[in-house]
Amino acid sequence: MPYRHVLDVPAVGSAVRIARETTELVLLECGVGLHHPSVGPALLIVAELVTNAVRHAAVRSPMITVTYAHGQAAFAFAVHDRHPYQPALFGAQATAPGSGLATVVELTMELGGTAVVRPDADGRGKAIWVTLPL
Repeated sequence: MPYRHVLDVPAVGSAVRIARETTELVLLECGVGLHHPSVGPALLIVAELVTNAVRHAAVRSPMITVTYAHGQAAFAFAVHDRHPYQPALFGAQATAPGSGLATVVELTMELGGTAVVRPDADGRGKAIWVTLPL
C-alpha cells in the first residue's frame, strides 16, 4: 500500500481520542470520505485496540504506535505495543463475547476484512493489524 502514516502516543487515556482523530485525518488525506461505510467501524476498531493497549500494556509499553496504510481498495492500520502478551483474536468471540477484541473481530469480519496479531522479532511486543476493504 503506497500511503503510510505513523502516530506515536503515550499509553495514557487521551491516546484513544488522539488515535481516533488521527485516523479521521488520515482517511480524509487518502480521499476516503467520512461517510464511507468502513469509516465508522475503522474508528471504533482503532479506539478499541488503543484502549486495550492503554489498559493492558502501559506498564511495559509507555508508548503506543499506530501505523496506517492505504491503497486503492483497502485501508490498513496497526496498533503496536511492547507487551509480550499476544491475544487470540478469533477466540475472543467465543471466550469473551461483547469484549473489545470480540467487537474488533466481529466488525472486521462483517466488512470482509482481516485481523492478525504479528509478534515483534524479539517476542517482547506485538502489533494487531486490521485491513478493511474500501
